[in-house]
Amino acid sequence: MVAKEPAEIAQAAVATGVKKAQLRWDKTLVGSFLAGAYIAFGALVAIVVSAGLDPATWGTLPTLFTGAAFTLGLVLVVIAGSHLVTGNMLLVPIGAMNGRLSVGDVARNLTLTLLGNLLGAMFVAYFLAVSTGVVGDTGSDAGAPAGMAYERLAGIAEAKALHESEWQVFLRGVGCNWLVCLGVWLALAADNVSGKILGIFFPIMAFVAMGFDHVVANMFFLPAAIWAGVPGIGWPDVLNNWLFAFLGNLVGAVVFVATSYWYLFLKDEDVTGVPRQRAREEA
Repeated sequence: MVAKEPAEIAQAAVATGVKKAQLRWDKTLVGSFLAGAYIAFGALVAIVVSAGLDPATWGTLPTLFTGAAFTLGLVLVVIAGSHLVTGNMLLVPIGAMNGRLSVGDVARNLTLTLLGNLLGAMFVAYFLAVSTGVVGDTGSDAGAPAGMAYERLAGIAEAKALHESEWQVFLRGVGCNWLVCLGVWLALAADNVSGKILGIFFPIMAFVAMGFDHVVANMFFLPAAIWAGVPGIGWPDVLNNWLFAFLGNLVGAVVFVATSYWYLFLKDEDVTGVPRQRAREEA
C-alpha cells in the first residue's frame, strides 16, 4: 500500500482545505447535504446492528458494534466525495495557518458546511429513519426489530441530551473530533481506496465506542429521537447539545490536529512548501 510521509500528508491537507474553501457556495451546500446524510446513514446502521443486545449478556460489545458500523459514514464522505464540517475544521484552518486562506474563508466554509450537514442529517432522520419505521416509535413491539431499534435510539439520545453535562459534551466533542480528524489525516496518507478505508476505520470506531459527541451525528440521533416520540427530550436540549458538541469538535480539530501538525511540518515552510531558511538563501 502506497502511503505518504507525515510531512506530505500535511501538504495534502492544505491543498485539500484550499480547494474546499474556494469551492462555489452552491456546490459546498450540496456536498455538505450529502455528507450530513452519509453520517446519518452510518448512525442509522449503527443503531440497527446494535439494537437488542442486552448489556447484561453482551457487556460493552454493543458499543464496539456501534462504532464499527458507524465508520460507514466517514467512508462515504471521504471516498464518495462530500463536505463534512468536522473534517473541514481540520482541512480549512490548516490552509489558513499556511497562509493560503483567510479567517473569512474559514468562517464562510464552516458555516455553509454546518448548514448543509444539518439539512442532510435531519432529512435522513425524518424520512428514512422515522417515517419508514426503521427505528419504530413508542408503540412499537419491544421484541420486533423496529422496537429494538427504538430502544437503542432512545438510550443513545437520552444519554446525550439529558445525562451529559455541558462540560462533558464539550470534552467528548474534543475527543471525538481529535479522532475524526486523525481518521481524515490517515485517509490522506493513502493513495488507494482500501488504504483510506483502513485509515478511517479505527479512529472512528474508537470515538463511537467511547461515547464521544460528534455534532453531525447528533444532528441525526437527537431529532430522530424527538420525531420517534422518545419522552423527555425537547429542542432546547438538542440545541444545547449541538452547541457544546460543535465547540468541542472545533477545539479538537483546530488545536490538537491542525495546529499540532502545522507546527510540526509546515511552520518553517513558505506557502510553496519550501523551507523558509532555504527560500531566504535562494532569494
